Amino acid sequence: MQQTTTIVETETQLPLGWRERLSPSKLKTIPGRYNLPRMFNNSNKNNSAKQMRESGSVPTRSISALQTSFKITDTIELLRTRKWSVFDVQYVGLAGFTIFSLWIIDPPAPIIKTLAALGYLLLLFMPITRQFFLPSWPIWTYLLYFFSSRFIPYDIRPDILVKVLPALEDILYGVSFSNVFSSWTHPVLDVFAWFPYGLGHFGLPAICSAIMFIFAAPGTVPMFAKSFGWMSVLGVSIQLFFPCTPPWYERLHGLEPAKYGMQGSPAGLARIDALFGVDMYTTSFTTAPVPFGAFPSLHAADAILEALFISYVFPKLKGLCLFYVCWICWATMYLNHHYAVDLLGGGIIAYSIFAVVRKFWLPRQQPGKMYRWQYEYVEIGATKKNKALDEELGYGPIGAAKRSSDLSDEFTVLDSFMHSASSSGSSSPTSSIRSDKSDRRRD
Repeated sequence: MQQTTTIVETETQLPLGWRERLSPSKLKTIPGRYNLPRMFNNSNKNNSAKQMRESGSVPTRSISALQTSFKITDTIELLRTRKWSVFDVQYVGLAGFTIFSLWIIDPPAPIIKTLAALGYLLLLFMPITRQFFLPSWPIWTYLLYFFSSRFIPYDIRPDILVKVLPALEDILYGVSFSNVFSSWTHPVLDVFAWFPYGLGHFGLPAICSAIMFIFAAPGTVPMFAKSFGWMSVLGVSIQLFFPCTPPWYERLHGLEPAKYGMQGSPAGLARIDALFGVDMYTTSFTTAPVPFGAFPSLHAADAILEALFISYVFPKLKGLCLFYVCWICWATMYLNHHYAVDLLGGGIIAYSIFAVVRKFWLPRQQPGKMYRWQYEYVEIGATKKNKALDEELGYGPIGAAKRSSDLSDEFTVLDSFMHSASSSGSSSPTSSIRSDKSDRRRD
């Protein structure tokens, strides 16, 4: 009994200075070896940062934020320190298309054209406007290229193909779907076809951009704008080098040779103007810059590209996207504007561009992230070691070339560390410290 009492008394004795060690001033200090900045300033930081760079991760302090500066000098400094790559050739191409389109427009008006070009150049150099007008530059180039193509001299244009598309339609499908769908019309069907063809085609790109800007990963909208613009430029170029007559020409003129200078036709959209008593499409389609641009169908290409991006951001909406694509494809044939082979060509172009952009430049969606501002980091493309910069801020984050490792790597690794800790259930760094300490004791 005496021995037991002695043992108890020995265990309850506390070492000298225990009050000082348990004081709040001592407890609130984390030992140096567990200090997070020191942990990530060592080799662990360098290794983790290297892994995130190889996986395509980009810190989002400068990606999710929007520029508010009007200083042109910021852009000049950014261009001076920028590491140029082969992908920057796209800007040379855009400049070439823009200059060509301005050059062929009649009347010449050199002063007005020069002022317009300088005005857009100013928008590209101010950071607050660059973040919008640089990614959307391909779209503005497409619009200028499309409307100025009417001024291309007829004598240098290729011959208009009248029999190619009907022949391909018979070879591929054995029947002309456009003639089948447009053989029976009704005012209800006219309105049903008018919604996607006459309204959705013009307004949906802006709506999709606004939705993806809020709910998609930072950098998704610039990639959508570039894809949309370059796809449209490619489509118009094919229409100019491979001009083909649409179904309404076959219905009005048969297989007679077509000539440049002939007027276009609103086809089934004329019934919409008659139904509402407003000239919305008759004049615009009659005087269209490219009346013989049936192949490829940009109506189908635009809808398919929008559906691919929306279904990428919102996988649960794939069914709705597929319905819209089928809806507008039917409308193009019902309104007698496109053959089925035109839709196939537009779909191939849209999917090819989306596949390339998704592999190399499109930011990945992260589970559990609903808004763009919730992203702690962004993984770009499906391949590793991708050096493409997000274009939403213009040419890239200001000072990116001079950013030190303490500013970029540490914040990137620290954000990802805290994100992984919160998702794994640890509510504070203390729990991870305890587990690390217990593991060391077991070792």
